[in-house]
Amino acid sequence: MNTDPRSALAALIAALERHYEAAAASRGDDDPALDAATEQLTTAFDTYDDSLFDAYDIATPLIVFDGEDDEEDDDFDDLDDFEDDEDDYGSDDDDRYDDESDEDDDDER
Repeated sequence: MNTDPRSALAALIAALERHYEAAAASRGDDDPALDAATEQLTTAFDTYDDSLFDAYDIATPLIVFDGEDDEEDDDFDDLDDFEDDEDDYGSDDDDRYDDESDEDDDDER
């Protein structure tokens, strides 16, 4: 690629500013100006990340998700696993709390 990382950084900062302006003026998620600014931001970030790696063998600690992947579904699958585990332990915890509330009731009498 051979883009200078400094100029790629300047383009990324400009893309961030354009994205901010589009977001602030946005009329919702389907706003074409926001979509265009998001695409420009993604491209500018990829260019910066690639140029940084080409020049210094260093990558940014950021990842751009493109919304077309099922990554979001995978996140919910992990959440479902957590909720299943919580159900396995929920009954013991509920009994413990019931016992404590009974003791509190006895103290008040």
